[in-house]
Amino acid sequence: MGRFAFHKPDEEAGKAWPAIVIGLFVAFGGVLFGYDTGTISGILAMDYWQNLFSTGYVNTQGHRDVSPSQSSAIVSILSAGTFFGALGSPILADTIGRRLGLIVSSVVFILGVIFQTAATALPLFLAGRFFAGFGVGLISALIPLYQSETAPRWIRGAIVGAYQFAITIGLLLAAVVDYATQDRQDTGSYRIPIAVQFAWAIILISGMLILPETPRFLIKKGQHDKAAHALSKLRRIEPSHVAIQAELREIRANHEYEMSIGTATYIDCFRGPMLKRQLTGMGVQALQQLTGINFIFYYGTQYFKNSGIQDSFTIQVITACINVVSSLPGLYAVDKLGRRPLLLWGAVGMCASQFLVAMLGTLTTGQDAAGNIVVYNVAAQKAGIAFICIYIFFFASTWGPLAWVVTGEIFPLKMRAKSLSMTTATNWLLNWAIAYATPYLVNYGEGYANLQSKIFFVWFAACFLCIAFVYFFIYETKGWSLEEVDELYSEVSSARKSAGWKPSTTFAQRQGVAAATDEVVKGSAGEKLEHSDGISHHNEHVPV
Repeated sequence: MGRFAFHKPDEEAGKAWPAIVIGLFVAFGGVLFGYDTGTISGILAMDYWQNLFSTGYVNTQGHRDVSPSQSSAIVSILSAGTFFGALGSPILADTIGRRLGLIVSSVVFILGVIFQTAATALPLFLAGRFFAGFGVGLISALIPLYQSETAPRWIRGAIVGAYQFAITIGLLLAAVVDYATQDRQDTGSYRIPIAVQFAWAIILISGMLILPETPRFLIKKGQHDKAAHALSKLRRIEPSHVAIQAELREIRANHEYEMSIGTATYIDCFRGPMLKRQLTGMGVQALQQLTGINFIFYYGTQYFKNSGIQDSFTIQVITACINVVSSLPGLYAVDKLGRRPLLLWGAVGMCASQFLVAMLGTLTTGQDAAGNIVVYNVAAQKAGIAFICIYIFFFASTWGPLAWVVTGEIFPLKMRAKSLSMTTATNWLLNWAIAYATPYLVNYGEGYANLQSKIFFVWFAACFLCIAFVYFFIYETKGWSLEEVDELYSEVSSARKSAGWKPSTTFAQRQGVAAATDEVVKGSAGEKLEHSDGISHHNEHVPV
């Protein structure tokens, strides 16, 4: 059984558990992300909420409701807020730090929750969704940054991937709470699910008040003693220990080299060798959204209801449970099998599942004159739900966690915060686009595309693109330090050759050799000057 367990490499000094526990706790911020995005699906389907927030629109069942355009705005405005929050995260990350940045982000999130809880009409509810989204956007960029800079390299993938696991727990909790309050005929039906989010934010703030800042941020700020103490807390050995000093030397040498060639701007993230990394990070986050996962968790309850499933809330809880459980194999395999194999085979599995769901839904359902779904084959619809569950398994065990792992480790320290902010913003931009466009693409009526189950053909096409993207652009970074990943990108031009690469020296050693070479060159130049006129200048002041 030993080969199936995680073991700290013998050459790694100190204790691993403190950094692992800290990384897993910080991942708790994913609960905010998952819960906030997941709870709206159930709220939109609640009778009391539909009556209270309706501005006069009547749906195809003859019930007062919000219009498809209003539903689109309610769901997508959270993603708009997260987009701007993610872009603004470097302001916090590179000024007050990763730790304090997470605390401030949680306070912004709490403001949004207050607005949503107090709302009894759409304007305040929309404002609350935006501010909650802004806070989630900040958090979603800062958490992988904090985790990747504190986690031991041999288990970094699992720790950063735990962020996605926390997101799935948030989605499950949202489904359960929505299920518990769906039949209430008072404001508690939606206020209870929303107000629960106060607890998640307070837990995260409380933990971040006592956790250390990341050593790499402290090095970036020139606070070397504080960096040594922070690293000693993570490794549980003295700051003066040779392993601590060696790791700090590597981080410092890498940072000093980066700073010697100038400070980083957003434009620099798209220049020279950085362009490939930046487009890889943005591409993997965009494709993660285009696989269609948030269609299921934003609009799944309504979709299952429209497809003839009697207890759509129960199906939503089941899919959320599968999402949580399926994340665990991915967390184990990411540091055992690597990034490339998991992403590649995950894309293949998602592609096949989405195609079958699209075919089953398209061939076995129709619509009446009023636009209501008519199910010709209930067994086929149930099979379609089974393939949705299979799709969720492949997503949750591969693309769900690994998109955050890949983006958290491919950027150099100098521009890590800025690059991560843009990759996370890309995730949220596509999240917003899907949330906004879906009602127009799926619903029946004038001005709507009325795709219904055909929407799954769109997700199938995106999953097919994922296969090619992994093959050509995703580097294998399993087991390397962040500084070694930087070296990997500088030495290997093709992602397909990255799995066989091994570092020959540390960055600090290469910098030491370069410095020694400079000294030799300077010394040789001095000797040439000394002898250029054929006279020994050491003796030029000796009287003749």
